[in-house]
Amino acid sequence: MFSLLQKEVNLPKFEQMGRILAFDYGTKRIGLAVTDELQIIASGLTTVNTSEIFIYLKKYLAAEQVELFVIGEPKQMNNSASESEKHIQPFIKKLKQQFGHIPIKRVDERFTSKMAFQTMIDSGLKKKQRQNKALVDEISATIILQSYLYHKN
Repeated sequence: MFSLLQKEVNLPKFEQMGRILAFDYGTKRIGLAVTDELQIIASGLTTVNTSEIFIYLKKYLAAEQVELFVIGEPKQMNNSASESEKHIQPFIKKLKQQFGHIPIKRVDERFTSKMAFQTMIDSGLKKKQRQNKALVDEISATIILQSYLYHKN
């Protein structure tokens, strides 16, 4: 009789991919979200003071393989660039200078802060916890990343 233990089982091999790192840029803080290695699940990572983001990224990229940056693109309702885009462009330029080997994609981030706040309400967070702007930024980055993953597939 042929036993399963004796039979060689060929399991599918998944190609190791780098993570996707998403940014919800703000002049004070940047919310970060990241995918798993298979680029299936988006999870909030952290929030970093904008002035410390490149120090954080150097450490993070030394420990994790990242193959794409996704950055929220704030737009007005008429689809024109938001006022905050003028702050994001210098950030993107510096990101390209320091990590030019990692491509950048932009994702429309309209309503992400409102969606993040609603997510906090729906998950049962108390009013005091919902006032945590850093958490809103992290959840917003996660929504930006989820949007990218959805439209990529």
